[in-house]
Amino acid sequence: MQLAWSSDDLRFRDEVREFLASELTPELKAAAAGMTSVYAPPPVAIAWQKKLHAKGWVAPSWPVEWGGCDWSVARRYIFARETSEAGAPPLSPMGLGMCGPVLLHYGTEEQKRRHLPPMLAGDIFWCQGYSEPNSGSDLASLQMKAERDGDHFVCTGRKIWTTHAHYADWIFCLVRTTRLEKPQLGISFLLIDTKSPGVSVRPIISLSGEHVQNEVIFDDVRVPVANVVGQIDDGWTVAKYLMEFERGGHAYAPSLIKRVDVLRRHLAETGQAMPGRLAALRTEIEALDAQELIFNAGLSNGAAPGPMASALKIIGTELSQRLTELEVEAALPHAIIFQPHRTLPGGDVPGYVPPTDGLGVGPDWAARAIPKYFNDRAGSIYAGTNEIQRGILWQYLARRNG
Repeated sequence: MQLAWSSDDLRFRDEVREFLASELTPELKAAAAGMTSVYAPPPVAIAWQKKLHAKGWVAPSWPVEWGGCDWSVARRYIFARETSEAGAPPLSPMGLGMCGPVLLHYGTEEQKRRHLPPMLAGDIFWCQGYSEPNSGSDLASLQMKAERDGDHFVCTGRKIWTTHAHYADWIFCLVRTTRLEKPQLGISFLLIDTKSPGVSVRPIISLSGEHVQNEVIFDDVRVPVANVVGQIDDGWTVAKYLMEFERGGHAYAPSLIKRVDVLRRHLAETGQAMPGRLAALRTEIEALDAQELIFNAGLSNGAAPGPMASALKIIGTELSQRLTELEVEAALPHAIIFQPHRTLPGGDVPGYVPPTDGLGVGPDWAARAIPKYFNDRAGSIYAGTNEIQRGILWQYLARRNG
């Protein structure tokens, strides 16, 4: 495939750079630099999303008719690289990158009209309700039930490890609407207003001292049947579609390249050197970068994410974990003296309250090394463990090779 940029692509790159220079404020950049999770704090992500929305650049792959950009693969790639290099905070993927594509593909016209515009504008924040206390990698074993009562479902059960549920306005859930012999059957994909009576959220504090995940409890929550996406009892089909986008729709390489370059600068500042290992890791990340570009080219031509999404998820998360190990090594000895409640750069972003200040030890980038290391351990677990992804790839190869 042709990877050279056209004159139009280069003009677009310059336009992106001008926009970033004008709209990406020092406060937003500081908040992004202070991240130790893969997710930006919701007020930070929303503040940046609203700037992108005003420009019309929120949803690069959505169709224009629903407010998206419908950009070419080249433009999406350029935009991802430029925003990452500039230090922009990532947008929350739960709405724009997960629920949005599902609604575009499976949603009714009414569901699209109701949910897509506020999702695009950043007026409504979404979270994902998949995992349960006893159903994680084996997602089909989920137990949260939704019993039909006229034109409503009555939902009872729990979801766990729910990112930013304490901030979300809506949650998309997999629920069991019928008990059938095959566990993948009888599941429905349901949209639930988190302000509904009977919904409560309990925080889960991570090893890094942060509140990102939650447990969500549903106690006889009434949800309109009209909130089912796709067919009742066929939510597994919808879920598989979403999971492919969740695994492969994330571009790992641009942020990893940025992190390698930042680490190289920190090493130079402290007089350290690990050129061989950094160069080897950078080479693998560049290879991932090329694979993600090829993968997205296929998506733009109408291809389903398929098993390649699993491969990219494995490679991206494991490269990120290896990079955090180098970051911890570079931050020694400051990384050892981990302060869970130390203030990290958050910037003056409306609605964003950084952690409580404590005893500071070493530079801020070193203070972030251990929290990032802890948080990155989850990368090979969420969105389906990497062991599960390897199983998916093995099954695909076994079928293809007879």
